[in-house]
Amino acid sequence: MSIRSTLTIVLAAGEGTRMRSSLPKVLHPVAGRPLVAHVLAAAPDGANDSVAVVVGPDHQPVVDEIARVRPGTKTYVQRERLGTAHAVLAAREAIEAGADDILIAFGDTPLINADTFTRLRAALKDGAALAVLGFRAADPTGYGRLLVEKDQLVAIREQADASEAERAVTLCNAGVMAFAGKAALKILDRIGNGNSKGEYYLTDAVAIVHELGLRAAVIETDEDEVRGINTKAQLAEAEQVMQRRLRQAALDAGVTLIAPETVFLSADTIFGKDVTIEPFVVIGVGVAIEDGAVIHSFSNIVGARIGKNASIGPYARLRPGTVLGEGVRIGNFVETKAADLETGVKVNHLTYIGDTHIGANANIGAGTITCNYDGFDKHRTEIGAGAFVGSNSSLVAPVKIGAGAYVGSGSVISKDVPDDALVVERSPVSLREGWARRFREMKMLNRKPKGPK
Repeated sequence: MSIRSTLTIVLAAGEGTRMRSSLPKVLHPVAGRPLVAHVLAAAPDGANDSVAVVVGPDHQPVVDEIARVRPGTKTYVQRERLGTAHAVLAAREAIEAGADDILIAFGDTPLINADTFTRLRAALKDGAALAVLGFRAADPTGYGRLLVEKDQLVAIREQADASEAERAVTLCNAGVMAFAGKAALKILDRIGNGNSKGEYYLTDAVAIVHELGLRAAVIETDEDEVRGINTKAQLAEAEQVMQRRLRQAALDAGVTLIAPETVFLSADTIFGKDVTIEPFVVIGVGVAIEDGAVIHSFSNIVGARIGKNASIGPYARLRPGTVLGEGVRIGNFVETKAADLETGVKVNHLTYIGDTHIGANANIGAGTITCNYDGFDKHRTEIGAGAFVGSNSSLVAPVKIGAGAYVGSGSVISKDVPDDALVVERSPVSLREGWARRFREMKMLNRKPKGPK
């Protein structure tokens, strides 16, 4: 029998305030993916699992991102900010649907792992009504302490209320919890607001569990995993942690990273076998690199698919919509965008290829530009298989260069070229022998000598 779970994600209030940004906090990216999307990616995603997200009022961009990342997710609005338990109960409808497990997470903890949710659920399966995620803090100051007796969590003590002995405890509350579905509402509905702020705190659930004669457990994880993001500095710290994870995963998968600490990856980067990444490469979202490809130093790649045994860079820029076939060569200071290059194409130097299809084994010379934009619209260039485009050529789209055609260096091509044709477009050479010598002599004669100062 499948176990059904509901993950309720609470998006922290005050979106963007401490981030000094108009962008909602949970939409700030780590490794190219918004914070909340990382949490959604870690969430259980079986046929019997569902997600409910609690947002603040006027957060349509957040709702839109959630729908994009995980279609079918229900969102609920917490119109008054009355604490974490109050936020969770904004999704009462989802909880009442009758899941076996209720997981509570936060939208600003992008480093949470799917395995952690699994371990929390395992504690419920072992009989706990509540499982709380904890971590050993290097500096526990300010965190709620998890007080454990034998194998049970007996209390969560906030810093201000903790005794001297309790403050010495380094096991701290991460905020992430799991409730047994049958007991969840019974526990949550008993949480009161008799504190100094008049708010409803999830941390009170531990005491209520014990009042009901039920059991609370602690699952431990490392401090990095439960980093919350409230400032740009914390965002940068989370990026560092995520990059370390992604680099290690790439190395474990057989990717050669010559200087791992200089390479930046995205959460969705896909690698084939025997890929080599040289130092100082930045890989953005939507990139897949197939077997045997080499990415040379100082290259920037976003939204591109790189075929087997391709060679990229150094100093190459591949923009979204780039698709490279097997054995393609993209050299130094080459930029591509919305370009489909078939097997064996060579674009080696100082070239821009945009909105273009290039047939197999064509050669594009240094300094070539596909002139794809007329100030209003983009236009396509078609280059046939085996064509040769000489250096410093401008191909004014829309235009077709036929298979096996030869474009002479320095040409500006604005009309279609048939297969196997030669096309050369240059102004006549104007040669005036001795002109430069006469010009210099004239300038010297006309130059007035400078008088004394």
